[in-house]
Amino acid sequence: MSDWNDVERLVAAAFADRARLSDPQTKAAVVKALHGLDRGELRVAEKKDGEWKVNAWLMQAVNLFFAISPMETTTHGAFEARDKIPLKKDLEKAGIRVVPGGVARFGSHLEPGAVLMPGFVNIGARVGANSMVDTWATVGSCAQVGANVHLAGGVGIGGVLEPPGARPNIIEDGCFIGSRCIIVEGALIEEDVVLGANVVITASTPIIDVTGPQEVVYKGRVPARSVVIPGTRPKQYPAGTFQIPCALIVGKRSASTDKKVSLNQALRDFEVQV
Repeated sequence: MSDWNDVERLVAAAFADRARLSDPQTKAAVVKALHGLDRGELRVAEKKDGEWKVNAWLMQAVNLFFAISPMETTTHGAFEARDKIPLKKDLEKAGIRVVPGGVARFGSHLEPGAVLMPGFVNIGARVGANSMVDTWATVGSCAQVGANVHLAGGVGIGGVLEPPGARPNIIEDGCFIGSRCIIVEGALIEEDVVLGANVVITASTPIIDVTGPQEVVYKGRVPARSVVIPGTRPKQYPAGTFQIPCALIVGKRSASTDKKVSLNQALRDFEVQV
């Protein structure tokens, strides 16, 4: 296997025909792909020319790794685990901080300066430099979290593994994701966004900009530097009118100010609960 093209070819072939996993070279290709993800040499999705590109074959590799990995029992002090995926190793060399109770699985990558409190980073996911995964926050399979991001307590970033090629959940650089937010179904949170506590973003959630004379509705994407709070809007059903969840864009962070000053100002100006 001279380069990643060879690995990609073998992985794609095995995903189409799992009988190929009995071939040692194919099995080695899957393992090599996972090591590439773990070291940060590869990533499931990357931004090129302003657009996010998904590397479907790496999602395939993650799926196949479950098929070739045996179930093993391991002990960690007084705790016992039984799983197919080991934990990340060489944390000091990676330049990351993992607080007791924090779990990052093999095949995930945390860039230098990242901090993992007692939360969870799943296989295939990536957390950018100097980002914080706060207590009980979860970063699901293949999710992409940028640099200088704060995921506050209890945030749930969903995993996306199937179908391979589907966009994972993406949090771009400089975002603040407030407590108990949920981001699922391949949502894109663009750079420098502030989500207030309990905001839910799915592929179908109406994300409504209410800052102008007329509402502007987005779905699956929160525009850069938006300040967002949870809201509701009425919908008529046969049984009556009911309020359904939505997300409200109530302002914008300033691009011309220091990011931390901008964040603090946003929280004051728009009374965002985090």
